[in-house]
Amino acid sequence: MMADDQHQITEAARWLRLQTVPPRLAVPALKERFGLSAVEACEAIAAARGLPVRRASDAS
Repeated sequence: MMADDQHQITEAARWLRLQTVPPRLAVPALKERFGLSAVEACEAIAAARGLPVRRASDAS
């Protein structure tokens, strides 16, 4: 993952956390608003919730 991708995920997580009423369909909303992939949108959701993010590359 590139640094710019991580920045977009962080910005998406920050935006999501600040929403009084989060979007009902968060993954499509984050994909459209921030240009994220579905996996990146899920990472942003986890980060917004304060959950640890585990990637497939971390499994070994």
